[in-house]
Order: sequence, then structure tokens, then C-alpha cells
Amino acid sequence: MALLAHDPRVTTDYGPEQAAMQAYLADGERRAHTLGNRGPLRYDAAGGIAQDILDAYWRTGFYVFEGVLGADELADIERDLNEVLDRVPASEGGTLDAQGRPALGADCRAPTFFWARPLADPFGGTTLANGRHPARMYEPRAAADAPPKVLYLFLGSLQFSEACLRLYGHPDLLAVAAAVNGPDFTPFNEAVWIKKPGEGASVAWHQDGTTHWQSPTLDAGTHGFNFMAQLYGCTAANGVWVVPGSHALGKLDIKAMVDAAGSDRLPDAVPILCAPGDVAICNRQAVHGSFANTSRDTRVTLNFGFHRRASVLGVTAGGVHNAVATYDEARIRERSRLIAYAIDARRQRYPHETPFRYAPFAGEEARYRWDASLLPTLKDYNLLDLSI
Repeated sequence: MALLAHDPRVTTDYGPEQAAMQAYLADGERRAHTLGNRGPLRYDAAGGIAQDILDAYWRTGFYVFEGVLGADELADIERDLNEVLDRVPASEGGTLDAQGRPALGADCRAPTFFWARPLADPFGGTTLANGRHPARMYEPRAAADAPPKVLYLFLGSLQFSEACLRLYGHPDLLAVAAAVNGPDFTPFNEAVWIKKPGEGASVAWHQDGTTHWQSPTLDAGTHGFNFMAQLYGCTAANGVWVVPGSHALGKLDIKAMVDAAGSDRLPDAVPILCAPGDVAICNRQAVHGSFANTSRDTRVTLNFGFHRRASVLGVTAGGVHNAVATYDEARIRERSRLIAYAIDARRQRYPHETPFRYAPFAGEEARYRWDASLLPTLKDYNLLDLSI
């Protein structure tokens, strides 16, 4: 199940929708480059994230930070993910891997591995994830020799990969989290999305937030954001699409938007376009989704999100990424220890970097020294995800 950036053998397309889809992809790519929301991650003279970057993020709902991850880090991530994929259950619900060994994560209590039919839409038009994907995406026909089900997502990635953990502690990205959500920001959850050529499932248009839509204090950042780090890059054909500015419009009627478009090709949406090592930030309130991957390019995206503390403290939430619970200080602190461990793990691997100082654990860094032997203790850590 090794990851390949490109598979020239793939011959699938969008069938009767092919011409319309190709025109849509080209137009979306053109419009994406006009938004002014991409470039290197930069700081101002005072050491804060450059204001024009933050302004572009708040204007459009996403930003592409170019060249964040170097070749060595990408190689570490690729190696770890290939090891994970070599050990996952051989099929949905299985307990053994393809070599007959006990499968990685098969004994996890938290939802971990997610499977779908090749090129299918597993969520659109269903009640899954609180029904937040109200319109079904077009499902192209997969090749006759495609497997019956493919792994397209796994959660709790930090318990399986030290490279993912080190990425989670990236000082520049954590600085962005502090600039957007405040210095006492909290975790959300972590995931790895895999959209293999000719197989990758679609993700129907949706907005991520579930808890605060009716709050009188709702604003454009209430439900937090996700970072999307790209192992191989992403294109208009295999990447996430976003409706710019939709994050600031409250809860939208996505089914009506799709009906008005006459297809799943929302006319105002644009693709997030990344090279290998780029990291996008995407507001969770933005309308976003992705199409089935009929291209020859693999997308592997490492997602990790963060919230404002005020959006989670004392809030009763869950039901999508974890069981319904009230998030108190103790739970937030326990979940946030992953940030502290990640910062130290990264410090050891990249000693030339200046580690990020996470305000809620300031002065306690010595209590959270990372060692590889600790990885098993992270099992099921994502049962404590802070899902709003």
C-alpha cells in the first residue's frame, strides 16, 4: 500500500461530466491565483506574523504558506506514513494487516480508519457527521480492477508517527495558530487524508462547525481552523476547494447552493493549490469540499486544527469527532499536552530551530520531554479531541 506521488497507469475520468469538469478545474485554478492569499510565511519587525498574511486569511478564509517543509521532513513523513499503511487492517473492520499480523490501531477505542468505495462520496446526502454534508457529489465510475473499498482517512495520527508529531510542533505554524486564535489556543484534532489516483473518495461540500452557529458572539473565527500540510502537493483535480469569504457568512444552505449551481461544481469555489511542503490554513466555517480523484496524482494531506480557548472552555460539544462532553480546564490541559510533547520532539530533530513557546505550558517544558518510548502512551489520545 506504498504511497506514490504519481501513477501513470490511471485511466479513469469523469465520464459524461469530463468536459465540464475539465473546464471547471481550469477556471478555478485561474481564479485561485488572483486571490493574493499565498506566499512564504513571514514575520513583521516586531516578530509577529505579517499583517498582510492575516488580512488575506480573514478576507478569503484560507491561505497557502509556501515552502514550509523541507525535503528531509517530507522524507520523514513519507517513511512514517508508508510504515503505517503497511500495518493498517487489510480491509474495513479487519484486525489483521495484509501480512497477517495484528493490525495497527485495530484495538483503538477511538474511530481511527475510514474506508469508502473508490471515487465514491461516503458522506454527501447522509446523516453522518450530524448531517453537515447535505448534497451528494458526482461519483465517477472506478476502473474495473479497483478494490471494493479504499482507505481514505485516518484519525489520531500523532499516536502512529513521530514525524507527524514533530510537524505538529512546527514553530512557525504554531505562531500562526497563536496569531489567529490567541496565545492560549487549544487543539482540535489531527488526521491524514489519502486520495490515491483513480480511487480517492470525494468529500461533499460542508462547513465544519456544529456548536456555535446560533451564538450571539459568532464571528468569522469562532469554529477555528485546520492546517493542511501537503506531502506531494495538491491540484485542482485532487485538492480541497473553498468558497472564498464564506467563513464570515454564518451557517449557509449548502443544498440550495448546489441546487442553484445545477451540479456539485459551485461557481464561486476555488481550489487550494500547493506544491510539496506547502501548508494551507483553512477556516473551518468556510464552505469547502473535494472531488473524487480521477487524476494521476496522489494527495496526502496532514490535517491538524486549533481553536480559541473561549470557543471550547465550558462548552458541551462533540458528536462528530468524539463523544459529547463538556470541555473543562482539565480536559483541555490533558489534550494540550500533545502540543508540549510535539514541541520537544521537534526540538530534538531540528535543533537549529527556535522552539515555539506555548503559553499555557510556559515554564513547564521540562515536564514534557519527548522520548520515542512514550509513543504507546498516546494511544487513543484523540478520544479527548475538542470538537466544536
